[in-house]
Amino acid sequence: MPACQTNTDLARLATSGIRRFTALANQTPGCVKLTLGEPEFDTPEPVREAVTESLSRGLTHYPPNNGRPELLAALSAYMRGHGLSYDEDELIVTCGATEALSASLLALLDPGDEVIVPVPAFGLYETIVRAAHGSYVPFDTSEHGFQICEEELESVITSRTRAIIITSPNNPTGCIYTPETLDAVANCAARHGFCVICDDVYNRLVYDAGYERFAVRHPELREQTIVVDSFSKPWAMTGWRLGWLAAAPSLKSQVEKMHQYLVSSVPAFLQDAAVVALGLGIDEMVATYNSRRDLVCSRLDAMGLSFNSPGGAFYAFPRIGSFGMSSEEFCERAIREAGVALVPGSCFGVEGFARLSYCVSDNDLETGLERLGEFTSSLGGVSF
Repeated sequence: MPACQTNTDLARLATSGIRRFTALANQTPGCVKLTLGEPEFDTPEPVREAVTESLSRGLTHYPPNNGRPELLAALSAYMRGHGLSYDEDELIVTCGATEALSASLLALLDPGDEVIVPVPAFGLYETIVRAAHGSYVPFDTSEHGFQICEEELESVITSRTRAIIITSPNNPTGCIYTPETLDAVANCAARHGFCVICDDVYNRLVYDAGYERFAVRHPELREQTIVVDSFSKPWAMTGWRLGWLAAAPSLKSQVEKMHQYLVSSVPAFLQDAAVVALGLGIDEMVATYNSRRDLVCSRLDAMGLSFNSPGGAFYAFPRIGSFGMSSEEFCERAIREAGVALVPGSCFGVEGFARLSYCVSDNDLETGLERLGEFTSSLGGVSF
C-alpha cells in the first residue's frame, strides 16, 4: 500500500541541526554541550509560585484566545516601559515566539511569496516559510560584520517579497544591528511595502550601550511591523512556551485567526505567572552572561579565532574555516576528539563558522573552552 503524500516543502527540510548536534553530544560520555540556547538558571520562584496559586483558584478553563485581560494589560504597560506603544487589543499571547512567528508567516504568505532572512539566522525561519509554501530568500551578511547593506538588500527584493525577518541581538552571532542597518531595512520596507518581522526575543540580554529596537527607531512603519517577544530567554522560562506578538490592527486581525486555529490559546493557569515575570528584574542574569561573554572573548582571542564580539544574547560565532574543513566536520570532530559540542555555521545558513552558547554553568563553560582550545591547537591553531 503506498504511503500517504505529505507536504513536499516540509519533506525537503532536515531536522534541527542544533538538536542533532546536541543529540550527538548526549551520546558521547562526558561531552560538554555548548549547543543549546537555554539558560541554566531556574525560573524565578515567584513565577513558579504563581502557577500553584492559579491552579488552586481553578484557572483550568478556556481563557480568551488572545490572552487574559490582566496579562494583556501587563504586556501593554511593559512594552510602553521599553519604548513601544501597543494597546491590549494589539497584542496576542502565544505559545512561545515559535508560534508567534508561525502564525505571522502563515497569515502573510500565499504560495510562492518570498521572505528575506539575513543569514546567519536561526533555522526555524526557513522551516516555517517553506512549510507555508513560501519562498525562503537567504541574504548573506557574513562579509559585512553581520550588518545589512541597503544596496545589497535592495538587490534581492522582488515583486513577491512579503516580509523580512530581523533578529537583534542576533542568534547565532550575538551581534546588534547598527542604526545604519535598521535604517536600511526601514528604507527598503517603506519603498516596497513589505512587512518587517522583528524577532526581539533577546532584546533584554544586551551588554553594550546604544542598543535600539527597529520598532522603536521606526514608528512610522508601525502598520508594516510585527514585534515578536518571549518569556523564554530573559526569565529562564524556555519550558513554559510563553511569548507574545504586537502588531497594528490591520495585521493583528489576520494573525489572530491563525493563532486561534493553531493553538486556540495559551494555558490559562500560566498567565498570572507571566504577569509576575514581567515585574521581575533580570540584572543578575544579564551580569552573569556579560561576565561569561568577556571570558569567551578572551579565550577565543587566545585560540587565535576571529569573531565579532557579541553585544547581546549569549552566543559567540567564531570563524573556523581556516582549519580546512566544513563546519559540520569541525563540530563532529570537536565532539569525538575533544568532548566539547558546538553547532556548525551551516545550521544557520553560512559556512566557516561555529556557534558557541555560553548560557551554561561556569564550570561547564570553563571546561568546554579549555577543551576547545586544546582541540584547535591540535588542528594547528594557537595553543591557549
